[in-house]
Amino acid sequence: MRRIEQPGTGTPERIQWAACGGRAFSLTLPAGVPLLEAVRSGFEAEGFTSGVVKLDGLKLSPFAYVMPALSKTPEHAAFYSDTYRPEGGARIEVGAMTLGQRDGAPFFHAHALWAERDGKRSGGHILPDETTVAETITVEAVGLDGAVFAAEPDSETHFKLFGPAVAVPGGAGGGRFFALRVKPNVDFCGALEAFCAEQDIREAVIHGGVGSTIGARFVDGGGVENFATEVVITEGRVAPGVDGFEAAIDVALVDYSGALASGRLVRGDNPVLMTFELVLEAR
Repeated sequence: MRRIEQPGTGTPERIQWAACGGRAFSLTLPAGVPLLEAVRSGFEAEGFTSGVVKLDGLKLSPFAYVMPALSKTPEHAAFYSDTYRPEGGARIEVGAMTLGQRDGAPFFHAHALWAERDGKRSGGHILPDETTVAETITVEAVGLDGAVFAAEPDSETHFKLFGPAVAVPGGAGGGRFFALRVKPNVDFCGALEAFCAEQDIREAVIHGGVGSTIGARFVDGGGVENFATEVVITEGRVAPGVDGFEAAIDVALVDYSGALASGRLVRGDNPVLMTFELVLEAR
């Protein structure tokens, strides 16, 4: 399986997780409000501080983003491009966000593919500090009750990354949910399949899904050779199959050349590059 050597030292466990409650809800993002504040206040109104959001259809202006890039130093295995600020903003085609905490304040990690005003299609990592909702929209969200995504320094990748942490439940959610982070150089589908087996989860739906893989291999035979990517899950499920659990995960991505791709990930041949965070809902 493809592998990228990271600059630091990792931990033996390759999935970081926290069990929690959760609840799906409709999140209205009002025009003219910075995206981070719009999401934060909407989550707060529902009794949540952390969770995931589906960004499909959202129009942003002003809008700033970065793409994956090669690292110029050995401090990181890959890095980010310079910041892009397309004139007139963009409308997201597919995208997902993880809302959590960084340095004691609300923060988000979001990847998407979009169309800019001039028709150019692009994708990447949305910057919270320079992005505003351009048109009011209602999107799908899942809030976490009893867990939070918190950004902490990661000794393996040398980035500050979102990972799940246990939090005091507030009673806003129920059911059986898990906040997860999958770490580098393990097959993404296989990691989720093994996790469901270990946790005695009969079937699980994936909510959110923001991360990176070492290139990509799709079940239709397509793929991405460039190793540095920004990936968003468009739909995902883990369910019993002919040989145990089988993950069916559809993604969209941009690589460091700016090329876009989408498809269903091949099980056993899509290792994580830096990180992949998501929420699993046990059904």
